Amino acid sequence: MDQAAQNPDAAHRDVPATTRDKPLGLLLVITGTIGWIASGILALEKLEALMDPNHITSCDINPWISCGEVMKTWQSSLFGFPNMFIGIAAFAVIITTGMALLSGAVLARWYWIGLQVGVTLGMAFVGWLWYQALYVIGILCPYCMVVWAMMIPLFVWVTVRNITSGVIKLPERTTRLIGETGWMLVALLYVAVIATLFFRFLPVFIGTSGH
Repeated sequence: MDQAAQNPDAAHRDVPATTRDKPLGLLLVITGTIGWIASGILALEKLEALMDPNHITSCDINPWISCGEVMKTWQSSLFGFPNMFIGIAAFAVIITTGMALLSGAVLARWYWIGLQVGVTLGMAFVGWLWYQALYVIGILCPYCMVVWAMMIPLFVWVTVRNITSGVIKLPERTTRLIGETGWMLVALLYVAVIATLFFRFLPVFIGTSGH
């Protein structure tokens, strides 16, 4: 019997606590649930807007903060159907994965690879939507921003987990560094997003924008 079998904690000794099955499962359930609810609200608002062109969404606050205005753009239906339906399906998978981890399930390597591909594509898509909202559309969608906020820790910690567990092979020193800086990476991404929002819309709120 090897050391990991004799002492289950030994397998986790050098692994960040957040990447262990139970903490990561909880993180997936929390971020997945919040993202799923935000996507669901957007879907309901979209359906209301389709039935009533004059519908005012619950987050139509002003000309620069309006889900309704963002929904009218082509970017909101990039693949020919509303983006929020992707979120509903994707976050349901995240919640299911989290519940499986919390119940003690051991997921195969191929599943983690698939999940990594999924969260990476999701993060890339969210990054593209963020850029479009800030620098092309020029309008913020609060519920969309909730989805962005959930994708950051979701992407970072799934990636950290896969690197530190060997699903993604990297040099030992790089693996250790990434394992030690997970929360720092999350914090830096949040700061970067907040900074871009601040500097992009500061002229609007101080009255120097041409909008």
